[in-house]
Amino acid sequence: MELNKRQQQIVEIVKSNGPITGERIADRLDLTRATLRPDLAILTMSGILEARPRVGYYYSGKPKNKLITDELKQYIVKDYASLPVVVKDEMSIYDAICTIFLENVSTLFVINKNGDFFGVCSRKDLLRASMIGEDIHTMPVNIIMTRMPNLHYIFEDEKVVHAAKLMIDKEVDSLPIVTTKDNGKLEVKGRISKTTINKIFVSLSNE
Repeated sequence: MELNKRQQQIVEIVKSNGPITGERIADRLDLTRATLRPDLAILTMSGILEARPRVGYYYSGKPKNKLITDELKQYIVKDYASLPVVVKDEMSIYDAICTIFLENVSTLFVINKNGDFFGVCSRKDLLRASMIGEDIHTMPVNIIMTRMPNLHYIFEDEKVVHAAKLMIDKEVDSLPIVTTKDNGKLEVKGRISKTTINKIFVSLSNE
C-alpha cells in the first residue's frame, strides 16, 4: 500500500517524536484530530504505527501487516453502503439547510428531474450561501452546488480501501455510491462515510 504525502509526514513525525498523541500530530500538521483519524487508522492497521492508550503513537519499524491488508482488500463498497440523502436540484437553499441538519449528514446529493446525479451540496456551501445576503427561501441549491467535473464518487463494486483513499485525497467526509444508467448518466444508490470506514478499521483491530 503506497502512502500519500500526509501519511508520510505523520510517519516522520512519529519517528522523530514518538510516542506522540494524535492531538500533537494534528497540531504539528495544523489539522484537526478528526481529519487525521482515517490516516492514523490506515497506518495503525498496516502495522507501520502502533498505538497505546494514554501514551500515543510510536513507530513500530515492522513490515506492513499483509494479513490485514489482504482482508481490507476484500471489503466492497456496496456491502457497507448507507442510505443517501438525495434532493432535487430545484429545492430551495432554506429547505436544503433544514434537510441537512434534520438528517444529520455533512453532504446532500443533488439530482435533476430525470433522477441523474447532478451535484453535491455541503454544509459549507449552505453556510456560505446563507451569509451572502441572497433570499435562501427562493434560491435553488443548483446555484451553489458543486458540479461535474468536480464531483467525487465511487462505484458499488469498488473496494472500501479505495473509498478511504479517495476521501483522504479529496478531503471530503463522504462519497456517493453510484451506478451507471442506460443513458450513460449516474444514479445515486448509497453513500459511504469516514465514520463507516473508521468502524471497519476498529472492528479489524478488535479481531
